[in-house]
Amino acid sequence: MDPAEIEFLAEKESINIVPNFTHGVMHLIQGDVGPFRPGLPVSVPLWLAVNLRQRQRCRLVRPDWLCVDRLEEVRDQEKEEALFTAMPTTNIFVVANLILDVATADIEKADVVRTVLKDIWDIRQAKLRKSVDGFIQGGHLHSKLNHLQLIELNNVRPLLPHAFDQINRLNLATAGAKRATQSSNSSRSFLTNSLSY
Repeated sequence: MDPAEIEFLAEKESINIVPNFTHGVMHLIQGDVGPFRPGLPVSVPLWLAVNLRQRQRCRLVRPDWLCVDRLEEVRDQEKEEALFTAMPTTNIFVVANLILDVATADIEKADVVRTVLKDIWDIRQAKLRKSVDGFIQGGHLHSKLNHLQLIELNNVRPLLPHAFDQINRLNLATAGAKRATQSSNSSRSFLTNSLSY
């Protein structure tokens, strides 16, 4: 799954907007949204909110979790815990990125929010690299990591097959060298025993 597909999935999440236009109910595959009345908040899929915001047809209502205080709590909790902690929402990094790309003016302290999100991302990536390293060095066949986001898994996904291929090649080469050493040692011992008679 590439980042565009993950973004597509994340765009299905709902967000509140305040439209500046009038329109009836929209019948979408995902469900009905609306009616749209100027100044009255309405819940819409993120993809529609982004589209309307880009056309300056609404302003986005900041989600509760997209404020500096809440994100700093998440960052501090992530620092304290050895394991991954639950994020305030699924696809937090993708959703936040989409919102901040089109609606920076709608988010209070958007630059600080971006910085704190980057801190959380960096902390979690360091944990993920450490987990992957332990997984590979331990020679495990499967692993369970709770509270990971799809985009985080996607970030290390290309590494794992390549790493396992390299480990497999090294193991095969080591096994082949051991067999060659053992067979040459057994041939020598056979010759030595034959010559002593």
